[in-house]
Amino acid sequence: MTETPHHLYDKHADTLSRALTAITERGYWSAYPESPSPRVYGETAAADGEAAFRGYLHQRFPLDQPGTDGWVATEASPFGIELGVTYPHAGAAALLAAATAALPAWRDAGPQVRAGVCLEILARLHAHIFELANAVQFTSGQAFVMAFQAGGAHALDRALEAIAYGYAEMTRHPATAEWEKPAKGEPLKMTKTFHVVPRGVALVVGCNTFPTWNSYPGLFASLVTGNPVVIKPHPRAVLPLAVTVRYAREVLAEAGFDPNLVLLAVEEPGEALASTLALRPEVKIIDFTGSTAYGDWLEQNARQAAVYTEKAGVNTIVVDSTDDFAGMCRNIGFSLTLYSGQMCTTPQNILVPAAGIATDQGHKSLDEVAAGIAGVVGKLTGDPGRAVELTGAIVNDGVLARLEDVRSVGEPVLESRSVDHPAYEGAVVRTPTVVRLSAGDAETYEREWFGPISFVIGTDSTAHSLEIFRATVGEHGALTAGVYSTDEKVLDAAESAALEVGVHLSCNLTGGVFVNQSAAFSDFHASGANPAANAALTDGAYVASRFRIVQSRRHS
Repeated sequence: MTETPHHLYDKHADTLSRALTAITERGYWSAYPESPSPRVYGETAAADGEAAFRGYLHQRFPLDQPGTDGWVATEASPFGIELGVTYPHAGAAALLAAATAALPAWRDAGPQVRAGVCLEILARLHAHIFELANAVQFTSGQAFVMAFQAGGAHALDRALEAIAYGYAEMTRHPATAEWEKPAKGEPLKMTKTFHVVPRGVALVVGCNTFPTWNSYPGLFASLVTGNPVVIKPHPRAVLPLAVTVRYAREVLAEAGFDPNLVLLAVEEPGEALASTLALRPEVKIIDFTGSTAYGDWLEQNARQAAVYTEKAGVNTIVVDSTDDFAGMCRNIGFSLTLYSGQMCTTPQNILVPAAGIATDQGHKSLDEVAAGIAGVVGKLTGDPGRAVELTGAIVNDGVLARLEDVRSVGEPVLESRSVDHPAYEGAVVRTPTVVRLSAGDAETYEREWFGPISFVIGTDSTAHSLEIFRATVGEHGALTAGVYSTDEKVLDAAESAALEVGVHLSCNLTGGVFVNQSAAFSDFHASGANPAANAALTDGAYVASRFRIVQSRRHS
């Protein structure tokens, strides 16, 4: 069976080809510029995007979906501005019925057509990137530049990466084959057709902190492989995914497909719509980012679905020695400050021998290492105008509660403080705290303290640090790890430990690359090899189970 060419595939074939090359080469490549400069996007792009965002406020969101039985508003901006956007609410049955009805034509369109349409959706979202960035900023608390990069350009890159992996897996086998087996007399001849068959309706459960970056891989991995997608956003970060759904439905309809291939599922307070949807038999794929407790519940109870989860972890840095003490402190301090530590990749535990470390500035005691890192954080957050462009705002009350709780543990090296935002009077801004612990305080540092909280932990030796690293990450998981050492044997030992517990490792970062950042098409995000996540963004395993190959054969 040969696919009918589609103009959207032809339009984006070069982008897809380049993405397919990028996932093989693993070098640097990005399809979407990360600088919000007017030289890149045009003189009016920023103002137009902000105006579009503000046009949504205090209005019904322009989304026509089946089964609408009311309107819901649940968002509160960490920057203190009134959002007041209301979204169409529908029950699980109506949403799933509409998605299920949209599946057959999308399945029959084939991989090329689906890839072309998905790439056109990315192009449409890219055209509205400033609108998207404002939506991410004012619902997640990210500062604007981070919202533009992580919530816009990098999220689109991750989506494109998922499309590329999905297309590669779907086209690994030929669509048809002529089979001929020698036999007495005439050979046996058959024509075999191999159909890519989607699993069924996919459910994406969004998170508050990175509503687009964490949702786009699952959304587009499922959509390109033929599955309709129902997106259930976090109640406090609906707008970025509503904008996404709006433009996705627009493109689908223009391309001649049922727009109900992508649906927004908002919930009333206390409705637990995600759980209702997750257990429905129509739902065959679930993508979730959030708490360990809920991720575990999905894995254990949504047995009819392939469940992909990213949960909590204890990200760790092992400090043994360094030939650039100032650079090490700058790098770690920036990583702790960025978005007030509200990244799933931010370091929490910094393991340092209690006897101190060797550096290019001579021996540094444990206190001096802690003070060096804390000093960078203090400098980065000293000026409010500069600070808020790095820290953003606090995403929810749970982070504030942990900042209060941590005051009763350990010895504070740097206290968290409130910062008045120069532009948004109601913004909730807190600077990071750094707390000193001992190796015996495992009850404290072995759990995740999500937010601007980190621990400098004194250990008996680097070998002891590596033991703690293995134990905590092996049991509780992590998405990132780091090591600083001038000794190749220590670096090798740390890499061996990282392989044992299945966590990505960064060595001796002192410049412009940070442990809590990952690059699409090159870095894998999570590994699926420890309790913090059961999948990696993005690899073949992440997309391949979203469809099956079903064959038919006939005598030639």
